[in-house]
Amino acid sequence: MSRTYSVKEIYYTLQGEGAQSGRAAVFCRFTGCNLWSGRPEDRSEATCTFCDTDFVGTDGPGGGKFRGPEALADAIRAVWAGPGGRRADSGRPLVVCTGGEPLLQLDELLVASLKRRGFEVAVETNGTQPACDGVDWICVSPKANAPLRLTQGDELKLVFPQSDPNAQPSRFEKLNFRHFFLQPLDGIEREKYIQLAVEYCLANPQWRLSLQTHKLIGLP
Repeated sequence: MSRTYSVKEIYYTLQGEGAQSGRAAVFCRFTGCNLWSGRPEDRSEATCTFCDTDFVGTDGPGGGKFRGPEALADAIRAVWAGPGGRRADSGRPLVVCTGGEPLLQLDELLVASLKRRGFEVAVETNGTQPACDGVDWICVSPKANAPLRLTQGDELKLVFPQSDPNAQPSRFEKLNFRHFFLQPLDGIEREKYIQLAVEYCLANPQWRLSLQTHKLIGLP
């Protein structure tokens, strides 16, 4: 029996963060997370208290419940192709599986279905779940006090600063990642946090600065 995937939204945009910043991609945002319910009343008690994303429900653009990997892969391919299929054969398509926590739902069957449609498959994860086989690009964003099971990949993107000593950059810099990014914490003190991240990267050049450029230019 095919599983059902719950998806908040599927949309086409430019990747705004990290090593693939500026690249066109379809974002598939899965519903649900294991570090916060997504309800504002639960935020203060959550393991991750600073999430800036709505991953509750299936009511976003392109969202819904998809029965089986083929149905979801077809929906993602249709978003890549765009109205009239004008982008269908333009470049290698990239899908970024995000959330919430995408690895609660992303599995080998869905990855294989996406690859049959020509996609490069990327995942943005908090690192508490193992990655399924076949994922092409793994971005881990660790959170303080959350167990880190995924300790290798393509990029480690740390929201900075986090007050807990378990989420200091030095804890992660020996892990097996190709790229290490500090991403300034969003919010009312964003400019202060950008400056702190800049100073840290200058003092510790293993780390690179990642700004949320999609927010700066008004993209979703």
